[in-house]
Amino acid sequence: MLDGVFNHVGAGHPWLGRALSEGPAGEYADFFRIDWSDPSKPLLGDFEGHASLVALNHDSPAVAEYVIDVMTRWLARGVDGWRLDAAYAVPSRFWAEVLPAVRAVHPEAWFLGEVIHGDYATIAADTGIDSITQYELWKALWSSLADRNYFELDWTLARHSEFASTQLPATFVGNHDVTRIATSAGPHGGVLALVVLMTVAGIPSIYYGDEQAFTGTKEDRAGGDDAVRPAMPQSPADLAPWGAEMLRTHQQLIGLRRRNPWLVRSTTTTTHLSNTRYAYTARPATGPGALHVELDITDGHHALVRDDAGTVLFSYDG
Repeated sequence: MLDGVFNHVGAGHPWLGRALSEGPAGEYADFFRIDWSDPSKPLLGDFEGHASLVALNHDSPAVAEYVIDVMTRWLARGVDGWRLDAAYAVPSRFWAEVLPAVRAVHPEAWFLGEVIHGDYATIAADTGIDSITQYELWKALWSSLADRNYFELDWTLARHSEFASTQLPATFVGNHDVTRIATSAGPHGGVLALVVLMTVAGIPSIYYGDEQAFTGTKEDRAGGDDAVRPAMPQSPADLAPWGAEMLRTHQQLIGLRRRNPWLVRSTTTTTHLSNTRYAYTARPATGPGALHVELDITDGHHALVRDDAGTVLFSYDG
């Protein structure tokens, strides 16, 4: 997949420069969100207060045509899909126009939308985006552990099952815009969050470094992303030794999910709930099979995953 930033461009983009120099009658004057009320002092529509990022004008047919051209060109070169950056900031009608045109040429193309908040199911239905980033689940995973409150996770998983019945959520415990799970929930909490990630519905992703228990705090300031976006070491030999156990844990749980592919469209049923103990059963949408998951943070961090026969598939005590 490629990352498509189809909401905004950098303030130094050459087409923006042409738009500003040529004025409201110029070729690219309608390409960007520009207030031309006073042509001598055009006002640029920025992205979320960042003056260095200028929003595209999604009401312009030229913008839609250009995005369709970019998407189809790279799909023709062999990519399988697009991650739609800041998809929440783009009007749903724009995606509803662009994506069918792209699928007409590349029917197997897959689209992942970055949506931080909102009604995920409605957004997916209105836009045609295949998968929406599940920030609600991410928040419940780390804060239920940090606050010792599994009631939050239980409530969120009920909503998650509803989302997953209409579209496949993109699930995660970490990404480039949030505090590392090993920082927000601790390294042992990170394992329990990963257990949930790998045993509920959706399409899970692992943010680089989380498999090595990287730490880092996201800060709301210039350069505030740096701590959660470090460079990887030059070679595996340069990794910290304490990351090896977390890597093995990731391998075990990824293997568990691959052996149970029905988990992508599974549903969960709560079997025990208290502030510090939580248990649920994951079942396929149709057909036999089940995984029984137990999480306990009463004293330490403990996790257990069993199949219907009672066989232990994964266990953790930290």
